[in-house]
Amino acid sequence: MSSALRRIILLSSVNRATNSTPPRLSSAASRLSIISFSSVSSNPPPPSRIRTRTPLETQFETWIQNLKPGFTHSDVAAALRAQSDPDLAYDIFRWTSQQRGYKHNHEAYHTMIKQAIAGKRNKFAETLIDEVVAGACEMSVPLYNTIIRFCCGRKFLFNRAFDVYNKMLRSDDSRPDLETYTLLLSSLLKRFNKLNVCYVYLHAVRSLTKQMKSSGVIPDTYVLNMIIKAYAKCLEVDEAIRVFREMALYGSEPNAYTYGYLTKGLCEKGRVGQGLGFYKEMRGKGMVPSGSCHMVLICSLAMERRLEEAVEVVFDMLANSLSPDMLTYNTVLGELCRGGRGDEALELLEEWKKKDPVMGERNYRTLVDEVYFLNKG
Repeated sequence: MSSALRRIILLSSVNRATNSTPPRLSSAASRLSIISFSSVSSNPPPPSRIRTRTPLETQFETWIQNLKPGFTHSDVAAALRAQSDPDLAYDIFRWTSQQRGYKHNHEAYHTMIKQAIAGKRNKFAETLIDEVVAGACEMSVPLYNTIIRFCCGRKFLFNRAFDVYNKMLRSDDSRPDLETYTLLLSSLLKRFNKLNVCYVYLHAVRSLTKQMKSSGVIPDTYVLNMIIKAYAKCLEVDEAIRVFREMALYGSEPNAYTYGYLTKGLCEKGRVGQGLGFYKEMRGKGMVPSGSCHMVLICSLAMERRLEEAVEVVFDMLANSLSPDMLTYNTVLGELCRGGRGDEALELLEEWKKKDPVMGERNYRTLVDEVYFLNKG
């Protein structure tokens, strides 16, 4: 056999031997895959988590279960009043409104609106008010008064308060009462901060007063005082005095605020003598006016050179534990000095310092320097 043929036979036998031996790497991979599969199959997947209910959800479901089928408006109102959380109350309110055979009445809306306001959920309250005004429930004077009070306390809802009031005027069984007029007049008076603005709102005060009288609502002293104050602020003092004279017709008695508004209005109008008359009438009844009333009267009397009366009112003011401001002291002392009564002014200043604990040493020195300066002039 030739050498070439032997090499071919040898190579073929080596190849057969190589192909018959199983590969070591594949068996190791096979064992690895078996181990991996067994480890995976031995660890089961984790169970799915169950969400726990929040305390608010638990309370909501408890109250829903307490509201038995066929619940009434009183049941809903009682459930709403029992809630300290306005959000929970609102959820109950909305859920009950979706139940078949039930519709909220004025009692439920009134309770929910009060809960929303007390909890400072103003957006909830505004939404509920819009629903009520749109006719979601029947009208009710307490409900509408609550809405008016809420609207009057917010500048951007001021006009809405009068929309609700006009709706009450058109109603047959929910007409405005004394509380309604009190709320509206009080809201208007808060805007009487400047003279030119006062005249803008005075027309509304006149209209409310006429409508109140025509509706047969009897005003009390508080309402009449607000009307008097409105006229006095606008220097319509004759109208203010007319309302003052009508107080007896309504069984109302004037108080210190009544006389104070009249006194200040008359003095600012230039009718100082008449203002002093109301002041004396008030003091004769044992009433004590406010500090601003005293000071307006004192300055008005001093400017008209009625200095004895001005000094008398200063002493009366100090006797009632009220202290004039620096402008009031300056006005009286300055007019005394201009009248050639500088020594008297210094004596009065010494006496006032003893009676006025608020004056202080610094203000006293300032007033003394002012008196000396005016005396030299």
